[in-house]
Amino acid sequence: MIEPTAFFRRVLGAALALVLAASVPATAQVTLFKQGVAEAAAGDAEIAAFYRETGYRPIWTGRDGDDEARLLALFAAFAGAGAHGLPAAKYDPAALRALLTGVEGQRALGRVEVELTRLFLGYARDVQTGLLTPSRVDEGLVRKVTLRDRGETLVAFARSAPGAFIDALPPQTPEYARLQKERLRLQRQLDRGGWGPEVRARKLEPGDAGPEVIALRNRLIAMGYLPRTARTGYDAALTEAVRAFQADHGLATDGVAGAGTLAAFNTPVETRLSQILVAMERERWLNHDLGDRHIWVNLTDFHVRIVDDGKTSFTTRSVVGMNATDRRSPEFSDEMDHLVINPTWHVPRSIATKEYLPQLQRDPYAQGQLMLVDRSGYIVPRDYVDFSQFDEETFPFDMKQPPSRSNALGLVKFMFPNRYNIYLHDTPAKSLFGREKRDFSHGCIRLQDPFDFAYALLARQTADPRGLFHGTLNTGRETRLDLAEPVPVHIVYRTAFGQAKGRMQYRGDVYGRDAKIFRALQDAGVELRAARS
Repeated sequence: MIEPTAFFRRVLGAALALVLAASVPATAQVTLFKQGVAEAAAGDAEIAAFYRETGYRPIWTGRDGDDEARLLALFAAFAGAGAHGLPAAKYDPAALRALLTGVEGQRALGRVEVELTRLFLGYARDVQTGLLTPSRVDEGLVRKVTLRDRGETLVAFARSAPGAFIDALPPQTPEYARLQKERLRLQRQLDRGGWGPEVRARKLEPGDAGPEVIALRNRLIAMGYLPRTARTGYDAALTEAVRAFQADHGLATDGVAGAGTLAAFNTPVETRLSQILVAMERERWLNHDLGDRHIWVNLTDFHVRIVDDGKTSFTTRSVVGMNATDRRSPEFSDEMDHLVINPTWHVPRSIATKEYLPQLQRDPYAQGQLMLVDRSGYIVPRDYVDFSQFDEETFPFDMKQPPSRSNALGLVKFMFPNRYNIYLHDTPAKSLFGREKRDFSHGCIRLQDPFDFAYALLARQTADPRGLFHGTLNTGRETRLDLAEPVPVHIVYRTAFGQAKGRMQYRGDVYGRDAKIFRALQDAGVELRAARS
């Protein structure tokens, strides 16, 4: 195989020789090249503007070393596209070879110049901010991806060291690097045939023995949780390995291989690899500054974290939206700017009309903790209302619950005003936090430790965050408490995510969104068995 440098030198040299050998004056050659560029770029405003502003000078097909360096960098990027989970067919180095072979004349060279620019910009966008548009995949993916300006990208590229510029396009985060490493590990495991036979049992626990325990042992060995051993029983070492596996998969760490644990054990390598590819795409969607301090809400992990300078400084369990129409928590980013202590719950109209109105029609005094409020703001006694005359469209009242310990929002809510009416809040329903899978809300995010969360947020603006919080709480009045510095909030959905130390973490696809994203990636040409990179 010809080395890339030798190949490009040979091809470009041959192309230029054809041009220079032609009986066409140098000025005419330049004119023909410009015409080729202008014609090829006519349908692309950013590319056309770039070449106009640079006097139609080439950045790929010129005779100097800079152009050769750019071509070599692009060739290397295409060859390494598989490491980013990008479509192998779309970024095949052979396509570059074919494009540069047999170029005849400066006009044709101009068209090749523009095509190389298009290919570069396509790669840059895909590897930097993702292949997919989130909202086209699922209605809950309302995240707005920050796309880079194509014209600015071209200008910056032309002025930079090409290899370093291209290498800096993908997310430069430790998480993206961990995902790439896991993709490679799983790819190799897939090539070896996976993790071995499934464990065909309903339940296995310490003290058990037999072929299914051996199958469990073998899968633990293949997954890296247990060193090679000839032991055949469910002993202490196997129990600890099961506990470690459970911890990495968000399961109760009881060391017993019950139904949930066995389902995770039997998940094939292909599924885990698809989760990694989806997580890489999701990481590209968030390829921007998240904030030195930010709040990270992972819906699949049922936890909320405060991250300071790349390290988790606070963690609490959460309850997220139920997996049902109109209840799934959306994914987006915003800024938290205040707390409301002793909040009033203003019942969303969808809940009031779809859930509570039918109850009121059966019993006018149902949901007695809620007040009916008319359009003038007056509280309406239920004795005087015939609820049977209303439907979802004509129900004329608002419903609200005044501040109290039994309030549906608990004693504090954390606000990042958004069009989806999503926020974080306390809850009187504490028992739900003991569940393994916690999707029970109408879409907002409930916190197990809201007071501690508030202290952590307020600690940056007061020496006594507890005193400030409880002094306000003890008034019993609804009070807004502004954060001195707004904190970015990122509501994400990661079924695969890494740790600074330790193995990759895997969670369930609670809303089925990852499955949709992976199908969309496959439609775009992404394959599990990627070319070696």
